[in-house]
Amino acid sequence: MSPERQNAAELFGYATANAPGKINIALHVGAPRADGYHELQTLFLAVNCAEQVRATSVTDGSITAEFSSQSASHIAYQGLPTDESNLAVKAALLLQREFNIDEGAHLTITKNVPIAGGMGGGSADAAAALVACAALWGIQMDRRALAEFAEPLGADVPFAVLGGAALGAGIGHELTPLLTTAQTHWVIVPATGNGLSTPSVYKEFDQLHGYRPGQNDTEPEPISTELLRAFAQGDPRTLAGYLRNDLQPATLALYPELSQTLELGLREGALATMISGSGPTIMMLCDDAEAASALALRLNDEYQLPAWPVTGPAAGATIC
Repeated sequence: MSPERQNAAELFGYATANAPGKINIALHVGAPRADGYHELQTLFLAVNCAEQVRATSVTDGSITAEFSSQSASHIAYQGLPTDESNLAVKAALLLQREFNIDEGAHLTITKNVPIAGGMGGGSADAAAALVACAALWGIQMDRRALAEFAEPLGADVPFAVLGGAALGAGIGHELTPLLTTAQTHWVIVPATGNGLSTPSVYKEFDQLHGYRPGQNDTEPEPISTELLRAFAQGDPRTLAGYLRNDLQPATLALYPELSQTLELGLREGALATMISGSGPTIMMLCDDAEAASALALRLNDEYQLPAWPVTGPAAGATIC
């Protein structure tokens, strides 16, 4: 953190951070382990659709949270928890306890990433809370150290701290950053109905494959070199042929209406369409920024679907 940012936190009693949502350009899933978790091979991409958390100092040591009315209009954040079950609150508490901080924080969370949509919005909240609270409390940690510290909060939180693009292995938390500046352009379409819980999608995945925890030894396939090459070169037309999400059949089994949106995107000019992570948000790959903007506009105007263009890779959690 720069001296100016640190002085601002000390002077005004608050610090604000952004953290990106993500998409999975490829998601390969193995059979469940004995502990119920699934081994993954995935390609994470941070996109420029960010959550924001403002941490305001409180003297009683408490960690509290609220959702800002400035959240995006398509986000139904009412009813989301603000207690210790909220991942941003968990993140702040973890940091507070680890560094024996007497000061507390009130977290104001501005939502822009779809909820229960497979884009890691809750994880982005946690990453932003870690960065904001570290600044507020004068804790000095570099980005890699903060990402390692975030691992107990869930597989997607370390990536939201790092941003950019990365290969994920294990249960998604073993990250290998990919150094590429090539941009890819997407349209994001959140489902207009209810979201899907990630555990329910994995349960359906296991049922479709006849998997039982600890009784199968199927490992996820590695990410193809062809996909990685196309991604690194920013070649969307080649990349389109290698998009893969092993959870998509399970998500469609639970939410069959999504197939209509997948097909609509292709008819309207997307190079490829796929469910993001466990869904139900849909990602549509486009040739360039102009094509993504035009597709999002058509989906909004002609089909009344919430849709907006995003670009990646985007920066990780950052003080703003």
